Amino acid sequence: MHPRPDTPTVASAPEGAADGSRVGVATARGGDPGGAAQRPSRRRRLASAARAAAPRSALAAGAGLALAAAFPPYGVWPLSIFSVAALSLLTRDRTPRQGAWLGFAFGLPFFFWLLLWLRVVGLDATFGLALIQSLFFVPLGAGLSLTSRLPGWPMWGACLWVTEEWARDRVPFGGFPWGRLAFANTSSPFTPLAALGGAPLVTFAVALAGMLVAAVVVHRRRGLPSVRAVVAAGLFCAVLLCGYAVPVHTAAADSVDIAVVQGNVQRAGVDFLGRPMLILNNHVKATLDLADDIEAGRVRKPDLVIWPENSSDLDPFRTPAARARIERAVKAVGVPILVGALVDGPDDKHVRNNGIVWDPVTGPGASYTKQHPVPFGEYVPFREALSKVITRLDRIPRDFWHGTHDGVLQVGPARLGDVICFEIAYDEIVRDTVNAGGRAIVVQTNNATYGRTGQPEQQLAMSRLRAVEHGRAVVTAATSGISAVVAPDGTVEQRTREFTQDVLSARLPLRDEKTLADRVGEFPEWAVSILGLLACAAELIRVRRGRAEQKGQA
Repeated sequence: MHPRPDTPTVASAPEGAADGSRVGVATARGGDPGGAAQRPSRRRRLASAARAAAPRSALAAGAGLALAAAFPPYGVWPLSIFSVAALSLLTRDRTPRQGAWLGFAFGLPFFFWLLLWLRVVGLDATFGLALIQSLFFVPLGAGLSLTSRLPGWPMWGACLWVTEEWARDRVPFGGFPWGRLAFANTSSPFTPLAALGGAPLVTFAVALAGMLVAAVVVHRRRGLPSVRAVVAAGLFCAVLLCGYAVPVHTAAADSVDIAVVQGNVQRAGVDFLGRPMLILNNHVKATLDLADDIEAGRVRKPDLVIWPENSSDLDPFRTPAARARIERAVKAVGVPILVGALVDGPDDKHVRNNGIVWDPVTGPGASYTKQHPVPFGEYVPFREALSKVITRLDRIPRDFWHGTHDGVLQVGPARLGDVICFEIAYDEIVRDTVNAGGRAIVVQTNNATYGRTGQPEQQLAMSRLRAVEHGRAVVTAATSGISAVVAPDGTVEQRTREFTQDVLSARLPLRDEKTLADRVGEFPEWAVSILGLLACAAELIRVRRGRAEQKGQA
């Protein structure tokens, strides 16, 4: 019913009013609903809401920082479970708008600490990227608040964590997968699940475990029948231990002897390159020393040698001196070398980040061009407009060319799947390389810019997960570290120290068998993501119908 025109309408007292007094009496005849009497109460409501939100916001920020500590170099993986539980509890029974804010309050400190290695470029760059990434937690927080009202809410909340990562892995500019729950769990009970459904399944299991912890707290706190808390605790234990039931296959059809050369750079930071040919000479020298050790019988002669990304800092096809140095190293060791080189072209505005198979007899052969250059690191979107505002972008005079095919290369007797640097973070690039025939995975990388910041440890953790996911040995070859050899079960068998010249020698298992994750591809991620969105949609529809019914009754 609507009031008669001459009936006074009394606004309810603002939340927190001690005397419960009426505020803002207004009538259709001469009332002043927007007058001075109501404006102070509106300010008081806003102030009261801010004071009420502050403790939850602080707790959300603390939970975000705890999640960052779950990742390397700290690697306290159980914090990933309890951070998910904390955000779930904080957003429970909140409005979607409140949940959205809490998601942002969680995400910003999480990403800022996780990506603090970007400070070598500038703290503004760190904050900017953290801000962009934390925006994906806004709909996550809203979604968690909505689905917390549904039966089986821990399941829907876990789905939404996968949905958030699905979106963040793809947009903007091809996405940025850093900070996925799976990458904090590369040596946890959840890790074997990667062989079944890849990184998304690991994320789902971790998130579900966290949501179940939240369910235990909710049922205990509200005094509901303890059987619900017991059931939630039992499910948590089942999810935590389910990875142990997944077999990790490591049997290899054959093997190959490899050497991984870490030539080192002269300095860390953005200006790691130093003088032209300096990095190339470092890798040539380390390879010549390896050749001397082979000739003296101190080490076994490998079947192939792997150099890292940017091991040739000059285009060997246009710089005769660089080509001569590479050929000297290749002929001295007497086996093919997978060389990482910056190659000009295909036009004067672009450069290619290549892995090149260099044979001691036939010279340079097959090559792989990095498919996913890093935006604002290896190419500049909207260059013409942004370069006028951000002068730092002048450090990238040419954009890196996007490769168009997978990195399967025949290097001597081994068919290897080459991915370059950050590409190890992208599910589809690694999976396509394995499905195309890569029997082991090689990660050519250059972390010199971010040395001693924790970024190399975070990237190595991704290699460990990929090893289990695809049942392949993973070799990381880095200019300055961390170079490593990872077994198909995710065990790091060898690794170098940062900023040292070193050579790793290893027998690398070569496998043809594909995991279930290789076969199902993106299906689990899409299916789980859609379930999360459907759950949110179902709750929104229910809420709108309820409001419509209330209006109809009025």
